[in-house]
Amino acid sequence: MDDEQTRFPVRSLDIDSLKGLAHPLRVRMLDVLSTYGAQTASSLAERLGESSGVTSYHLRQLARHNFIREVEGRGNARDRWWERVPGGISVEASDLPPTAAARSANAIVMNEWLHSREVLLSDFVRRGDAELPKEWRDASAYSTSNVRVTSEQLADLTRELERVIDDFIVRHRPQLSAPVPGSRPVQVQLAAFPVLDGVETPQTAGRPTKESES
Repeated sequence: MDDEQTRFPVRSLDIDSLKGLAHPLRVRMLDVLSTYGAQTASSLAERLGESSGVTSYHLRQLARHNFIREVEGRGNARDRWWERVPGGISVEASDLPPTAAARSANAIVMNEWLHSREVLLSDFVRRGDAELPKEWRDASAYSTSNVRVTSEQLADLTRELERVIDDFIVRHRPQLSAPVPGSRPVQVQLAAFPVLDGVETPQTAGRPTKESES
């Protein structure tokens, strides 16, 4: 699973980096930095309902594993600003050691990523009509489409959608650090996956038999 696929290099996490991220609060803090931009320990604490001492500790751990970096020329020794290191994050379960610790770390990160995305989408569905101006409601979209395709066709679709999103993100990335008037945080979610209780069509289905060909 990938987090924020972009034209920047995508970092595939090894077990040490995964363990460094595998704390629910660290994943949430990294998500806040991704969604809202640079933060301090105090602003993260206020947003997440934690103490600044706790968020400061976890910021140091995230920095130690190169997930975040200090914003140059902003803040001071007592009020340091942090931003996410540019680039995507990929966790490939098949590349991890087959150990209980690796499975646990992977589960923590995956569950927090999914929960964060579900919360933001749920908030939009529940509150968007009442709180957002019409132009933002009209510009937004969430939809579901069901298709029956091969794994190769699904891979083609995924690459095409990622390319469109990637180009858009790169074009507008400067607005993360220098927001333009009228802009606001927007999350683009992408999920395309096989339905697990579905059945794959056998390779011979639909092909004529030798008897019918003769």
